Amino acid sequence: MKILKNFLWILLFAALSANAAQLYRWVDSKGNVEWRDTPPPAAAKKVEQRKIGDNVISTSEVPFSLQLATKNHPVTFWASPDCGNPCATARGHLTRRGTPFTERNAQTDAEAFQKLSGGLEVPYLQVGAIRLKGYLESEYDSTLDSAGYPRTVIATKPKPAAPAPKPVADGGKPGESATAASAPPAAANPGATAAPPAAPGK
Repeated sequence: MKILKNFLWILLFAALSANAAQLYRWVDSKGNVEWRDTPPPAAAKKVEQRKIGDNVISTSEVPFSLQLATKNHPVTFWASPDCGNPCATARGHLTRRGTPFTERNAQTDAEAFQKLSGGLEVPYLQVGAIRLKGYLESEYDSTLDSAGYPRTVIATKPKPAAPAPKPVADGGKPGESATAASAPPAAANPGATAAPPAAPGK
């Protein structure tokens, strides 16, 4: 059974590498952040297109394991403005782990939330097909761990800084050397020749 499982994982990785998939991130009209493998609607804002393949995302240093978790087990966090500390603590937990998630307002989308959860209790977390009512640190961690999300924020390499421009001497033009800028002006009569040095006194 274990050999078969490993073989299936190998096939999955090979398929993803051979056929690079696209992952899209955007902000919808209600301010929710969405991660999907389908293109965003026309009204989406701050759209980012990311390519999954060869174990890296082309626009970032995000590990393949996180790409796969986000694609297969998307996280949706339900809260409400009057939830207070429980929602703030749960949200902070997701943020500390660096877990990409969509936050939705259970009051604004009350009908959809009640249909999904069967009640009105928040915070409420969806990790793929798993549903968690309330907040319990160990339960959040075990669920996110099993879905493949990392325990800590993934550090990415900063972009190299642009080289600083070379200093320009006062009165000079960009690209002009300090020597040229500080040189005395030419003689008023360009055709005049310099006077020969005076003979030493006898």
